[in-house]
Amino acid sequence: MGDVLSTHLDDARRQHIAEKTGKILTEFLRFYEDQYGVALFNSMRHEIEGTGAPQAQLLWRKVPLDERIIFSGNLFQYQEDSKKWRNRFSLVPHNYGLVLYENKVAYERQVPPRAVINSAGYKILTSLDQYLELVGNSLPGNTSKSGTAPVLKCPTQFPLILWHPSARHYYFCMMTEAEQDKWQAVLQDCVRHCNNGIPEDSKVEGPAFTDAIRMYRQSKELYGTWEMLCGNEVQILSNLVMEELGPELKAELAPRLKGKPQERQRQWIQISDTVYRMVYEQAKARFGAVLSKLQLARPAMEAVIRTDMDQIITSKEHLASKIRASILPKAEVCVRNHVQPYIPSILEALMVPTSQGFTEVRDVFFKEVTDMNLNVINEGGIDKLGEYMEKLSQLAYHPLKMQSCYEKMEPLRLDGLQQRFDVSSTSVFKQRAQILMREQMDNAVYTFETLLHQELGKGPTKEELCKSIQRILERVLKKYDYDSSTVRKRFFREALLQITIPFLLKKLAPTCKSELSRFQELIFEDFARFILVENTYEEVVLQTVMKDILQAVKEAAVQRKHNLYRDSVVMHNSDPNLHLLAEGLPIDWGEECSGSSDSGGGPGSPGIPEAATLLEKRRRAKQVVSVVQDEEVGLPFEAVPEPLSPASADSITELRGLLARDLQAESPPLAGPLLNGAPAQESPQPGAAPEAASPLRQLPPGKASDLEPPKPSDQETGEQVSGPGGRPPIHTTTEDGAGVQTEF
Repeated sequence: MGDVLSTHLDDARRQHIAEKTGKILTEFLRFYEDQYGVALFNSMRHEIEGTGAPQAQLLWRKVPLDERIIFSGNLFQYQEDSKKWRNRFSLVPHNYGLVLYENKVAYERQVPPRAVINSAGYKILTSLDQYLELVGNSLPGNTSKSGTAPVLKCPTQFPLILWHPSARHYYFCMMTEAEQDKWQAVLQDCVRHCNNGIPEDSKVEGPAFTDAIRMYRQSKELYGTWEMLCGNEVQILSNLVMEELGPELKAELAPRLKGKPQERQRQWIQISDTVYRMVYEQAKARFGAVLSKLQLARPAMEAVIRTDMDQIITSKEHLASKIRASILPKAEVCVRNHVQPYIPSILEALMVPTSQGFTEVRDVFFKEVTDMNLNVINEGGIDKLGEYMEKLSQLAYHPLKMQSCYEKMEPLRLDGLQQRFDVSSTSVFKQRAQILMREQMDNAVYTFETLLHQELGKGPTKEELCKSIQRILERVLKKYDYDSSTVRKRFFREALLQITIPFLLKKLAPTCKSELSRFQELIFEDFARFILVENTYEEVVLQTVMKDILQAVKEAAVQRKHNLYRDSVVMHNSDPNLHLLAEGLPIDWGEECSGSSDSGGGPGSPGIPEAATLLEKRRRAKQVVSVVQDEEVGLPFEAVPEPLSPASADSITELRGLLARDLQAESPPLAGPLLNGAPAQESPQPGAAPEAASPLRQLPPGKASDLEPPKPSDQETGEQVSGPGGRPPIHTTTEDGAGVQTEF
């Protein structure tokens, strides 16, 4: 690899890349500084005026579920330097960075991981043919025959490949199709989470950045959705640079690459990854410097806005009225002829899969709580409740149980409309809807937790607890239906705007954009940082189509399509003190249901119990780590016909009858793992000595014995272990081809 890089990326070319990158960054950062003042003004105005949006009925978790492992297990990873496959112990923590260790023992001994992969911008491929097609298209005039691998040969029929248009590719494989399906769901969850890298609670920096990206690309005549708007700010900025720099490098270097097509592809992947990392480091430094400068200037800007808020609003409205008078007739004709006829079709295409996904969220939540209720009846009541609730609290982050919800979005197509409206991919809408599904599931679960925790304070019997769980479930489902309708309507409006506004701006640009410069003189110099002509123009264009979008969504709600509520329906809060309950400390179900048995303490000096408590907490944190069980063994209840849809009143009555019969029967405890809450059996690793208490109770998706690797060579491959010491923060680094940890 070194020869390839030294040949094609010599000092002169690296200097050229740095200069080109610096030029692009300088141009973008001018847009960012402009948008920062506008976003700050909009944020402060929103705080004062508010929006009057419907109040959510469900609670939301203010303290995230940290210190949890989403998934853990063994898989094969291909080592590019040695061209060998190595078995790795892998886990996905709560921040969704895929962490690769040498083996399970290395993890237990806190040896730093070999790699931490931030999967923002990656695609998950499940066949070599898919990979060959993408890699074959990466170089001009380069084609690969189906069935030939340009970079590797997979020892099994179940590969998983992480492909990125610019960065390094990662190659994994599993022994069975079931393991491949599990890891695909998990890695897709990682991609979905990492793509959503800009925090939604960032009310100034986030909007300023995304608007700057849009304005920059529009200045290059690039309208429509952008598939690589994924990851944190530095990753997105790196993608922006590579969008312009990549084709130039490819045209220059591709003719100079030597060897067979497979070798040329391998060389280009190495070159592209190296350039991407160079761009990333430069973008990180430049963006960080500008952001620090803006944050230092923010207090002075806020003081001006607070003092002159009314004057700024008046000045902006005056500017908007002048722009509206100039461009409104053209914009209305464009909307009427080119957008309005297609809004119902776009909305219907969005509504069907999205609403099916949210219905599936409701059904999964109903089933999990119902199964838990049945388990409470048959497994000892409150004594087991802590185990069940510990599992239920993590339901929204269970990639396999949520997979049926996410899959509902996959059929989303905008047939015939994608080309018209320049929508490069529907993935941005799919992932946004899937993130909203996860949020609503977690809100429903957290609301259920809070209400149940309040009920436990009354000291109910097992029979009373069972009835309370069912009653709380019904209350939470009503709240979910209302919030689900509100969230979906907002998603439909935002998606329609995201599809139509770039199209309108592109259509109007030849006749309207040239006139905007004359409006600059209407802005007072003192307010120039908070009012921009270009932004005001876009707001006017948005208003011309917004009324048609609102009307279309309103009509869908009036017709009760897909269980949408009308805007006039306001659900009065039946739990006025519910939001006060959410202000308390997070509920630790393990502590709640084990506190009575653990509170006795023991003899010894005062320091010993404290140390023992710390050790116990650490042991417990490591044992209750994996949301996903190695093998999910069903209960005998699964042989019983499924309950009717929770939307039906008859199903509720029938369920109550079933629960009543179970209470009367008082079935004995069941043997074996439970569907919800029971700990999985430990899967010892072959060749390892038995352990008294393993840090991980389960190693999904496959047992270590199923993944016995071929004999590796003694020579270590490109992934080198970091220096001694504790584990590095696993959410901030990724490992490059040379074994260097690079912060992502």
